[in-house]
Amino acid sequence: MRPLSRVRHQRRMSQDGIGLATESKGLYYAAIAGMKAGSVAESGTRLRGKAAPGNGHGSTTREHTPAPVRHEANGEPAIERPAMTAHYIRSRIGKICVAITGTNPAEMLRNAEDTVRENHFVEFRLDYLANPVAMLPKLKTFLYERGEVTAIATCRRTATGGKFKGTIQAELEVLEKAALAGCHLIDIELQTAEHMKPAQMKRLRSRGAALIISYHDFDSTKDLDKIFERIRPFQPEFIKIVSTAKSLADNVAMMRFLASRRDEAELIGISMGEQGTISRVLGLRAGSVFTFASAQPGEETGAGQIDARTLREAWRIDHIDASTKVYGVVGNPVRHSLSPLMQNMAFRRETVNAVFLPLQTSRLNDLLTLVRDVPLHGLAVTMPFKTEIIKHLEKTDALSEKIGACNTVVRAQDGKLYGFNTDVAAVVRPLERRLPLKGAKILVLGAGGAGRAAVFGLVDKGAEVFILNRDAEKAKKLARQAKAKTIRKDQLAKSNFDVIMNTTPVGMRGVKPTCLLEPKELNARLVFDLVYNPIDTPLIRMAREKGLPVVTGVEMFVHQGARQFEIWTGKPAPEEEMLRVVVHALRQQAAAATAEK
Repeated sequence: MRPLSRVRHQRRMSQDGIGLATESKGLYYAAIAGMKAGSVAESGTRLRGKAAPGNGHGSTTREHTPAPVRHEANGEPAIERPAMTAHYIRSRIGKICVAITGTNPAEMLRNAEDTVRENHFVEFRLDYLANPVAMLPKLKTFLYERGEVTAIATCRRTATGGKFKGTIQAELEVLEKAALAGCHLIDIELQTAEHMKPAQMKRLRSRGAALIISYHDFDSTKDLDKIFERIRPFQPEFIKIVSTAKSLADNVAMMRFLASRRDEAELIGISMGEQGTISRVLGLRAGSVFTFASAQPGEETGAGQIDARTLREAWRIDHIDASTKVYGVVGNPVRHSLSPLMQNMAFRRETVNAVFLPLQTSRLNDLLTLVRDVPLHGLAVTMPFKTEIIKHLEKTDALSEKIGACNTVVRAQDGKLYGFNTDVAAVVRPLERRLPLKGAKILVLGAGGAGRAAVFGLVDKGAEVFILNRDAEKAKKLARQAKAKTIRKDQLAKSNFDVIMNTTPVGMRGVKPTCLLEPKELNARLVFDLVYNPIDTPLIRMAREKGLPVVTGVEMFVHQGARQFEIWTGKPAPEEEMLRVVVHALRQQAAAATAEK
């Protein structure tokens, strides 16, 4: 029989109910309280009748005969404590470690107090402080009084991507004192570990905290196995490797690495950056022990970091397991898309074991790698892929084939990908509620995927459709295919329409603002903007200033999303709840934007 690795042996012990995780928390707190408040080794005195903080079992009585005390070279007593095991740390923590920052000790402490109300696993980024040592007495008291909190101390130097301007020796002194103050783990960079002398490492390891050795690549995702092999000889309790995702496929590389090494060490693996979101959510099931989060939006300590509440409530990270199906919205841009919020709420409401993620890319091959290797079970397709993706599907519905645009992909039980279009109904339905479409004169701005859906759907209902597009040839081609007409911009001021509809991304949050139309060109009975975020786009505001009725993109967005949910799950969509959560989020964003002005 092949001998168990150290990590597998620890996990087997956990399954059999053996080890520290099975011992009373009261016994642990009684022991650790002595370390936090000043251990017997530090004081050389006996403790009698000292209540362990937070154990709920009343007082304990403990006697100890001090052993001879070894002294450091500076004459101070040496303090040696066995490091906490990875097995024990894992018994205390959840899936998310929340990074705590602050410009001064008081602010960092306030932020910590706010955070630990909901998150008991935190990282103190001491390098964010001008004088990290000044924080340590406060940190010692904070941890003594909160036995449920598990804390990492990090004091990363500027040379390795942090904010601490001191030397390696100064960094180690801060971390040693943080361990003595009660931090359960200390994080040092691989570059620091490789410059340490054996005596320095021995001293650091004797302070009682578990050791994380980490490596950050701020440029790429490469050489993950080589970095792992550089860290492993130091035998830390945890190995942390953080790369930067330049593509969606980089997430696949990180997750493959985690899956291949998960039985060899306790791993934390994350890809930073806007395109690394997938690794922050799905890395846990690939083998990462935990992931990092910010305490609040705007307090990120790494590129692409997500706040803890969003991870838990929007992306349901605590419920992701090996059987969780993965869906996503793909396109560029999708960073501000509310599809993840809306669809994850629907999955939760209808008890579907699934997660929905933003997948931002401008390269279809990048997306297809992710679809194949994760694998993905469904996609909401946005610009610029609605037309291009069709040739990579096994089959599409008749509507997608007719208009040459697909916005919904599902992986069927045979493992093949099939395409549908829910845009057409979502465009037509809001207008049919407001006016007869047969014979209506409608101007459609744009000839992309959404524009194609709008033109074909409206022509099919008997409307007279005019197309205005930046690329005139593309507009003419669509007009020929759909039996519509084109119009030049210089004709608009003298033209009147029943409806003017924007199908372009102009006005979307995160897109560089440009002017679609001048007020004199906005001659219509109704204005419909398919952009939903923000609700009040420049076009919608212009229409309201002219006293024109409007239809915002929220109505279409929720309707097409509800149909997508039904295609993916086979369940009726909770459309009212989907609308409610989207409108609430948009109002919050609008209020925040107003407050910033």
